[in-house]
Amino acid sequence: MEALEFVRSHHDKFLQELKDFLRIPSISTQAEQASDVRRAADWLRDRLLEAGFPVAEVIDTTGHPVVYAEWMAAGAEAPTVLVYGHYDVQPPDPVELWDTPPFEPTVVGDDLYARGASDDKGQLYAHVKAVQAFRGTRGAPPINVKGIFEGEEECGSPSLEPFIREHAERLEADLALISDTGMLGKDTPSIVYGLRGLAYVEVEVTGPDHDLHSGIYGGAVLNPINALCAMIGELHDEERHIAVPGFYDDVRELSAEERAELEAVPFDREAWLEEAGVTTDWGEAGYSILERTWARPTLDVNGMWGGYTEPGAKTVLPSKAFAKISMRLVPDQDPERIADLFCEYFAGLAPRGLDVDVHALHGAWPVLVDRESVAMQAASRAYAQAFGKEPVLVRGGGSIPVVATLQSVLGLDTLLMGFGLPDDRLHSPNEKFHLPNFYRGIETIIHFMDGLSRSSLKGE
Repeated sequence: MEALEFVRSHHDKFLQELKDFLRIPSISTQAEQASDVRRAADWLRDRLLEAGFPVAEVIDTTGHPVVYAEWMAAGAEAPTVLVYGHYDVQPPDPVELWDTPPFEPTVVGDDLYARGASDDKGQLYAHVKAVQAFRGTRGAPPINVKGIFEGEEECGSPSLEPFIREHAERLEADLALISDTGMLGKDTPSIVYGLRGLAYVEVEVTGPDHDLHSGIYGGAVLNPINALCAMIGELHDEERHIAVPGFYDDVRELSAEERAELEAVPFDREAWLEEAGVTTDWGEAGYSILERTWARPTLDVNGMWGGYTEPGAKTVLPSKAFAKISMRLVPDQDPERIADLFCEYFAGLAPRGLDVDVHALHGAWPVLVDRESVAMQAASRAYAQAFGKEPVLVRGGGSIPVVATLQSVLGLDTLLMGFGLPDDRLHSPNEKFHLPNFYRGIETIIHFMDGLSRSSLKGE
């Protein structure tokens, strides 16, 4: 196919462009980086126009902007795919643990190191280059393509659903396509057909109304940090089950067939432990690592703070203690209900004399994709053509909230075609993207669009 040859002859150019994208510190969670988030949006719009999209624009929201693009040259009878991605990134902290500067993209062997390399700038950009390859050879892509690229995914996407509702007519399509997931390994392509949901809360525990001298008051006034630690210790039982009453009421249990399928997935436990940096696994009794991370709910403390944390000593008994807690959810758990159950249970754990406030920050519904759909079959063929091997169907442990939004607001099913690897260190120092996957990802998308153009998707 000519489009594939176009990609192979432009590897160096595409890499340099991706490096330029990665140099922009588009950290959506930090207000001081707002101008960089805007700069990344403008940069992406310009590259979409260069790739051939007749329409590409930066649209303001109440938060960071959305980049929208469309190319409808294939006609009304051709399928229309809405591509979603996000151009914002996580903070690089702790910066001192990076081997290379997080916003100075560096190639080491076959890997490109930078914040956002895999999550999600590299994967997003693969779609832009696939469309450009069609433009450079056929003049236009064989299907209609729309793109919606947000700048708030890493801070909970507060502006995205209102944007989608406001622009629902403009965003009409036959299918949504997202590349923000991963594969099992370099030589094991895989398609994610399920994602866990999320309920994320912040807890605040207050004791005395001001910090106290630990020598004068210690031993006679309850320390909020000590109390918070004890309360957190009550969130799991001895079998590592979550102790919140009602937490498992709506959990859709794995069938015997699904457990057998997961057991057959290629999985190297020792390599997994090495990548995680641990000597053994830990978790809910009675389930394998893949079952725990893909198909079972979890509850984890993501951060704790309170009192004096600067260098040196300060003998203080703090007034307050805080923690951020995330709960990964599975079908059919409702994130709002789970947050409410947590709030009620956690408040009840507080000793007398403490005040507890629990703030629900954001959530996402869990997702399951139809594994027998026309689009899934086209994606499977595309992976096989690009990687030379049939893909494995797997679940993912993370959450992509927009998937549920696209279904509820636009009525769109979503296909998850990711190209990241387990050792890409998403959200951690030394994030990377395997460059062969960047190039083969572009080729996979080309095969997918070409195959979908000859499918019966419109009548599905």
